[in-house]
Amino acid sequence: MKQFIPLCLFLFLNCALFAQNKDTWVSFWDKDTTHIGFKDQNGKIKIEPKYMGLTFANKFDDIIVVSEENKENWKSYYLTKSGKTVGRDSLYIYDNGADCENEGFIRFKDYKTNKMGLFNAQGNIVIPTEYSDLTRVRNGMIIALKGATKVMDSGGDGHFSWVGGKEYLIDINNKILIENFGYNDELNFYSLQKSKEPSKDEIRENFLAVDGEYYSFTNFDKEFKSWLKNNLLTDLSKENLLKNSYDKITYWKEQEAEGWISKPKASFIEQNYKLIKAKLLELKLADCDYHIFSQSLNKFIYEADEYDHYFDNCHQPKDWINPVKNIVISPKNKTDHGQDHFEFLRTGNGYKLISISLRKAELK
Repeated sequence: MKQFIPLCLFLFLNCALFAQNKDTWVSFWDKDTTHIGFKDQNGKIKIEPKYMGLTFANKFDDIIVVSEENKENWKSYYLTKSGKTVGRDSLYIYDNGADCENEGFIRFKDYKTNKMGLFNAQGNIVIPTEYSDLTRVRNGMIIALKGATKVMDSGGDGHFSWVGGKEYLIDINNKILIENFGYNDELNFYSLQKSKEPSKDEIRENFLAVDGEYYSFTNFDKEFKSWLKNNLLTDLSKENLLKNSYDKITYWKEQEAEGWISKPKASFIEQNYKLIKAKLLELKLADCDYHIFSQSLNKFIYEADEYDHYFDNCHQPKDWINPVKNIVISPKNKTDHGQDHFEFLRTGNGYKLISISLRKAELK
């Protein structure tokens, strides 16, 4: 029998803490918009504005990275809700930004050894600095790379790759769950099932754990392709398109000054139904040249509060649970330019059409 493994099994004591911690603090600027502070949900100031620089978190649940001026220098560190400061000069930086807490945990780096570790919500080290790289915590689990060598790319742009080493799936107590666990962006760690035998579900991937049982996870790519084939393309009626669309659909319109604009799905599909249906029908043709890519929700396009759920406390897209699947259709005539794009966001209610851009066609 398959057994669903909830987050609480891994975080046991922490789950009780999370259930009680509903007081998310929100960042605000001072009058000069130069320093950031934090208020609680009632507007009470919890931290006067004094942070800047690498302070990217606009919400504060458990532990964040902050920076403040110290005369002519900067001091950066991790700050907990209780006011505890840890990890001075140990910030984990990627893509020009500091790490953001997830599930009450945040990564840090020892620059003397170039190894990474993990703080919990109280600022205590729960994963020591013995790993070359760590993913963020997802459902109480982390993919950990150990013993690898960093090799810088020849372009001089700061990009690098890891060579060698061994990857593990570990929990937040540094317990190895699965050995030789290759990194995979397509796995939904919140879909974990444990069983005595491998899952036969075609959209799941199985891994033999150190305890002798099998862990299986839904693969986003397999999940989306199965949904596309069996739920959307089998019924391209107006009603089914509406059912499988986000409340607003964003589309590209050449003559608009902003380029990308949004419209309620009902009016958008009513006005563009024939065109959308014709384009999607191409996907059923044997000679259709299309590919499906995984990407993140664009934070510069989807800025309204209604999309806030899909971003973390530093306003980075939560693509580890809500990826965007982009269907890109190329023209049959290879001399033609442009491609058609249909983007679907994975929501709590399944995949929803959220964006369209078409070549040689004007959407209304």
